[in-house]
Amino acid sequence: MTTTTKSVTDILNGTIQSIKSVFPLPVKVDQPTLVSEPVRKQKIGVLIGLTGDIRGQIILDGDIQDFQGLAASMFGMPLEGEMLESFAGELGNMIAGNLSTQISQLGHSMDITPPAVIVGESKLSGFDRALKLPIAIENIGEFIIIIMVDQA
Repeated sequence: MTTTTKSVTDILNGTIQSIKSVFPLPVKVDQPTLVSEPVRKQKIGVLIGLTGDIRGQIILDGDIQDFQGLAASMFGMPLEGEMLESFAGELGNMIAGNLSTQISQLGHSMDITPPAVIVGESKLSGFDRALKLPIAIENIGEFIIIIMVDQA
């Protein structure tokens, strides 16, 4: 299936709805911006692949202390090390799974890949364009969602 402006808009809107339903706190979503490769990150991130009618990847990127604050607000306890990385992966999984459900209600067939947690400095390339979606979670911190949709 050819990726259209509508399918990219559906992914963007579905991602915003998913974030608001997964995070238990007020979320402020800023305007998305178009970015070209490479995307550099130096924090902790989760990469989830999208397959089906709409193919691409979604990355949730944030500072370790922001992931720790979100984990404490959701589970009532601070997490570190492997437990924090596991939480980050599951958080990405919840967002992408919720997105997949919402997209299917719009008539798109989409599935997700298992999450890949990325810790430390990295550079992501191999895509034409991506949307960068900054979000702020009240009393927690800021995260960046990168949405890369393959052009088919």
